[in-house]
Amino acid sequence: MELFSKVYGPEDAPRVILLHGLFGASDNLSRLAKALSESFRVHALDARNHGRSPHSDRMDYPAMARDVLLYMDQANIEQSALFGHSMGGKTAMELALSMPERISRLIVADIAPVDYAPHHRSIFEAFASVHLAEIKSRSEVEHAFSQFIEDGATRQFLLKSLIREGSSALFRWRFNVEAIVQNYQHIIRAPEAKGPYDKPVLFIAGGHSDYILPEHRDSILRLFPNARSKIIEGVGHWLHAEKPELFNRLCQRFLEES
Repeated sequence: MELFSKVYGPEDAPRVILLHGLFGASDNLSRLAKALSESFRVHALDARNHGRSPHSDRMDYPAMARDVLLYMDQANIEQSALFGHSMGGKTAMELALSMPERISRLIVADIAPVDYAPHHRSIFEAFASVHLAEIKSRSEVEHAFSQFIEDGATRQFLLKSLIREGSSALFRWRFNVEAIVQNYQHIIRAPEAKGPYDKPVLFIAGGHSDYILPEHRDSILRLFPNARSKIIEGVGHWLHAEKPELFNRLCQRFLEES
């Protein structure tokens, strides 16, 4: 599994790897990547079954962590700081817990190392309602999605991965919808590695999000005893997109600590 990447910043700078969330791609983190690239060599990766990375029937956190480790080996990255949002945060935690010597410090955005209840049913129903072989325009897909997904920002986020290659080609999704659906029970699970990872960790939560809750504190500190947390008020799960300047500053300050 050779992951697609976008690389920013000077070649001789310290390394940072960015991992996006479910249904996303490396482009979702481009503002963070560009902000960090003034001081770091930033590698923004597409996860398996997402973006321009290969598809696979398997999609669990040990496999996705090994994908990142393979990328590091191929890119000659002995050690790197690691950032992950949502699903990418769980992948980042899995890798840090299983291979702590390869990760210098860790940022986890709006996700905890716990099992979550299923909560993407409306999105899966929206995908099931659309037959891309019959679709003539993007607006048809958005209209179909609006019957299941009320939030317009969520619809637009998903539509970023709807592509049409060539003037007469059919529409297709960049992400592997079938594999995501089949592996969804793995995706909502906690990371499997037991750790602990005792290097510096920053958890950043959205004030309007319920992904990191007070009852998750014990689980976080058991695995990450050197963790601290920040809450960005007035934002939800997409905190890096809703208040990017503040979010980017928090990440940069943490990564630049000695």
